[in-house]
Amino acid sequence: MEVLNSFMTWIFKSRLGQIEKFKQEPHSVQRTTLVELLEAAKQTEFGKTHHFEKIKSYEDFAKRVPLFDYESFTPYLEKNIKGKQQVFWPSDIQWFAKSSGTTAGRSKYIPVSDESLEECHFKGGKDMVSLYVSNFPDTKLFTGKSLSVGGALEKKPLHPKGIARAGDVSAVIMHNLPIWAQFIRTPSLETALMSDWEAKIERMARETMDENVTSIAGVPTWTIVLLQRILEIKKASHILEVWPNLEVFFHGAVAFGPYRNLFKELIPSDKMRYMETYNASEGFFGMQDQPDSDELLLLLDYGIFYEFILTEDLEKENPRVISLEGVEVGKNYALLISTNGGLWRYKIGDTVKFTSVLPYRFRISGRTKHFINAFGEEVIVENAEAAISYACEQTGATLTNFTAAPIYFEDSQSKGAHEWVVEFKSLPSDLENFADILDQHLREINSDYDAKRHKNLALQRLQLHAAPVGLFESWLAKKGKLGGQHKVPRLSNSREFMEEILAMLPQVTQ
Repeated sequence: MEVLNSFMTWIFKSRLGQIEKFKQEPHSVQRTTLVELLEAAKQTEFGKTHHFEKIKSYEDFAKRVPLFDYESFTPYLEKNIKGKQQVFWPSDIQWFAKSSGTTAGRSKYIPVSDESLEECHFKGGKDMVSLYVSNFPDTKLFTGKSLSVGGALEKKPLHPKGIARAGDVSAVIMHNLPIWAQFIRTPSLETALMSDWEAKIERMARETMDENVTSIAGVPTWTIVLLQRILEIKKASHILEVWPNLEVFFHGAVAFGPYRNLFKELIPSDKMRYMETYNASEGFFGMQDQPDSDELLLLLDYGIFYEFILTEDLEKENPRVISLEGVEVGKNYALLISTNGGLWRYKIGDTVKFTSVLPYRFRISGRTKHFINAFGEEVIVENAEAAISYACEQTGATLTNFTAAPIYFEDSQSKGAHEWVVEFKSLPSDLENFADILDQHLREINSDYDAKRHKNLALQRLQLHAAPVGLFESWLAKKGKLGGQHKVPRLSNSREFMEEILAMLPQVTQ
């Protein structure tokens, strides 16, 4: 195993030179990417409609191709799902990544081409390991197996006349992995792709608990559920009693900060490493390349061309759109992508803030539709996650999930507030003190919230409810959204989700 570990480590390090190139020459790499995408798709229906053959520059591209969201791009998607090919990408689309982003609305189906699988999603997985072994040359990663906590596949094609099937992006990736990759992962593919999450967690626990697991890849929320079940079965106090050689958790989909303390309880080792990735249904966009920083490196040679809109301009009829060359550190941008999966100038709904521009590193700041701005406070997901992580650190609490929404004015005499429901694994000793710390830190990191909270003029201190363990999981199950890519919305500007969740609490206490 030591020989295999050394060989595999050497293989993965071979990619580092190409990563260094796009770090040092980002604009050149992006210009090349755009040219290659346009050339590949110029004979498709979309390419002919928008005269790709006449596009000679980024400015031409921006003039000829309008902006799209899921709703406006749906007519092209529906043609493809019904069996027509070469609609927006030249190769046959055989897979769609099923994504809801949150619990709201109907599912979205994002095209996954052979090129996006190989040159984006698979490449991201390989680069994730390449950067890890570069940062930690003493790794024993390949002496054991990687545990993958993924989603499920739909059994039938999306349309009787089409060939395309759908599933969570993690399931699509797992199903299409090369044979050699299947040998170094656990559990079995059959178990990994199960759709019944209760049965799946049980089966995963029993299949993996006696393996030599050296790494885990998955979403923090479901990974926690799996680890807790394994500890119950093995009657162990922490997971290193089960997997003594575990060294890294590759995580994504939700911010890790609120879960950090809980993972420290489950895996009590200073040597345990955590590496964040940004792999969405639409593509693999970023990953943590520095062990001492949570910034994500923007991945620029993955067949994705990036554009950006300042979030304050999103609601404008004709928002100003800029390429990578125009972004500035510290500003909040909505992300636009054109990809080798056939998406064009597509608004994915995520927002980012750049922390540096050479190389381009960033943090995910939230979702374009997930915020609270009921009173001009402009609280985004990044603020909420930072504040609740701080409150947990200060009180020793650990949580499994949370959501927040505004309390609107009932009459001219009332005042607004924010209402939070937090599912704790370990409760703080004083819930009101936790709420005070949470509220105060939110004021410290968001000046708009602080201004509205000044002397309780517009907003009173937030209200906090402690939810019983399992409440959010029950809520997702009730909505038919349990498992996979479905996530609890961190913030909502309406009270729809909040009222549903409050109705499930045994009693609503503040």
